[in-house]
Amino acid sequence: MGLLQCHHPWSKDQEIVPESHQDSSTLSSQISLASVSSLTSKQPQITTNHQYLTTFKAHTSSISSLTLTGKHLLSGSADNQIRVWPRDPSPTVPKLMAYGESAVKSMVVCGDKLFTGHQDNKIRVWRIDHDDGDTNNQKLIKSTRIATLPTLNDRVGKLFLAKNYVKVRRHKSSTWVHHVDAVAALALSHDGSLLYSASWDRTFKVWRTSDFKCLESVWNAHDDAINAIVVSQDGYVYTGSADRKIKVWKRDDGEKKHKLVATLEKHKSAVNALALSTDGSLLYSGACDRSIIVWKKVPSDDGGDGGESDGKGRHMVVAGALRGHAMAILCIAVVGDLVLTGSADKTVRIWRKGIDGIKFIRVGVLEGHSGPIKCLAGALDSCTSVDSSRTSYLIYTGSLDCDVKVWKVWVPLL
Repeated sequence: MGLLQCHHPWSKDQEIVPESHQDSSTLSSQISLASVSSLTSKQPQITTNHQYLTTFKAHTSSISSLTLTGKHLLSGSADNQIRVWPRDPSPTVPKLMAYGESAVKSMVVCGDKLFTGHQDNKIRVWRIDHDDGDTNNQKLIKSTRIATLPTLNDRVGKLFLAKNYVKVRRHKSSTWVHHVDAVAALALSHDGSLLYSASWDRTFKVWRTSDFKCLESVWNAHDDAINAIVVSQDGYVYTGSADRKIKVWKRDDGEKKHKLVATLEKHKSAVNALALSTDGSLLYSGACDRSIIVWKKVPSDDGGDGGESDGKGRHMVVAGALRGHAMAILCIAVVGDLVLTGSADKTVRIWRKGIDGIKFIRVGVLEGHSGPIKCLAGALDSCTSVDSSRTSYLIYTGSLDCDVKVWKVWVPLL
């Protein structure tokens, strides 16, 4: 994929357009996945305020990943760079934190370690060093690369036994610890002890974060590239693929291998993004069919809050869909009670689950990027508001236009 030329026709004076001004006679008004009922509440849209705060400029190619750590925002880009920014939108000088040697596709932070997945099939591990002498805690002084996965020990240890090799294409084999295509997504177990990597090579792998050893590779997990992976607090692994399927995996206590629990099929095109609700009861999936499907975990046979089967072989069922985007869904993030969705239509839509826990309220639309929205991050605003009737959030959006934008959203309490 070639580098994007960064043109910025957008101006600071452009504000967020209310949702009610967006839907007239556009593609977004045409129903996608018509067989799936809409979860959008018919009650009047709640009154919210939105404010564009600033744009972080420094990357020279598309932004592929955003993640928050402490009081900082990290951005990864196809320009191979990982940059650090203050979480608050104060004036800042761009800081290059690391150079990844290959396009950055994904990032996760575990304690003082940053894991980055790359186009060159590798995972790199960085130690993040904070500046203890900075009273405002506004910068990271450095990062140090401490490993590249698979590690030398893993590579050498698997080199000499034929059983450690798998066929990756005609006349070509590789040891099972290697990804052989871009590492598109990363996720951590709830306790941070395991790192999960998903790749366009149709596999996902499991790594121990303490010593970076590869513990497992689920080969041919899908029939096409894996674009997304998330892990629930109770250990279920969800993978979304260009084969239009979402698969659910679980490793039973005492077992070394993950097994397939369920396959979720409803999307009509490639699945690009997955996110879990805070309690893990809902899964959000976004695809090229322009819809966000909401999946609900079914009660387990023993009456628990969800398990491997409800007696009909199901793990999750379709609760409904969130609609409004005019083009493919590229990213999803859950921030408190909010669900954020980014699309190739260059907008971010914000949704909020209603009091009934079933319907969703459309909060608003963020507009301003001149390219598709590839990644999202957000958090409760740390600044205390005198208005106790509203909650404020800081939202960060990364785009193929090479910019990171910062927004503030105020949402009334339900």
